[in-house]
Amino acid sequence: MKIDGRTLSHDASETIRLMAVRRVREGEAPSEVIKSYGYSRTTIYKWLTAAGNEGDGALRSRKHPGPNSKLTDAQMRQVQQWICGKDPRQHGFDFVLWTRKVVAELIQVRFGTSIGLTAVGRLLAKLEITPQQQLRRAYERDPEAIKYWKQVRYPVLKARAKRAGAQIFFLDEAGVRSDSTLGRTWAPKGKTPEVRTIGQRQKVNAISAVNDLGAFWFEVYTGKLNAYAFIVFLKRFLRYRRRPVYLVVDGHPSHKAKLVAKFVAATEGRLELHFLPPYALELNPDECVWGHLRKHGTSKTPLRQNESLTLPRESGHPR
Repeated sequence: MKIDGRTLSHDASETIRLMAVRRVREGEAPSEVIKSYGYSRTTIYKWLTAAGNEGDGALRSRKHPGPNSKLTDAQMRQVQQWICGKDPRQHGFDFVLWTRKVVAELIQVRFGTSIGLTAVGRLLAKLEITPQQQLRRAYERDPEAIKYWKQVRYPVLKARAKRAGAQIFFLDEAGVRSDSTLGRTWAPKGKTPEVRTIGQRQKVNAISAVNDLGAFWFEVYTGKLNAYAFIVFLKRFLRYRRRPVYLVVDGHPSHKAKLVAKFVAATEGRLELHFLPPYALELNPDECVWGHLRKHGTSKTPLRQNESLTLPRESGHPR
């Protein structure tokens, strides 16, 4: 029975080649060896020649290089420059995200070369460009202010806190819903799975503060956050604390209200408010709390019957 070597896996073909050559070296007749594997009689002589000239490494499987690229090395570097640090709108497209189709269209327009989507995928992989979740960045961001916070303001604040024996906390607020979008799950094709959850929609607001040592404080509340409510939360936050606190907050109007500034001044150094640059969410580690809640909270474990988003009052004690 003859065997078509093209039907075998690369590993199986490699093993046969190595075994066949070794058997011939041990004294068996080439014709009998190749016959036992079901290959054409002349095949083994090609293997013997290759092994004799280049060693057994010539018998091992090699990854096929694939088709030659239609782009030169310089053109591939140009594609990399297009994508890295820019979005398609800067190249005349209306779409904000890079896709293989957009890359293919840009290559067609700039180089006059037609390239398929599969080839674009291989090109991007070769350039070490991978699909990633994008981060939203507001136009109103001030990169210089963010840089100044990182390199000057925050290091100075840490040094002051160390000298004064104070703690630095980062504070933020967020809304939590019981009907947040559920994550994906596996199910038979064409049969949308059902998840039993509470039908009554619930929503609460939450405020929390966290420091770099893992200390955590939070409260839940209903209604909007204003200066009066923020002062109440600040009083509860300070209730069990003996050391001064430098509280880093964003530019929410309630944080900058005159009533709040008056309350902070009345603490006589127990509390200071420090403001982050606008639209710089990544500078506030307390954002990770809400990111974790949205990803692993009700989207992964929906509320059951008679469960509630509200928590006992003592939850606001410092942790």
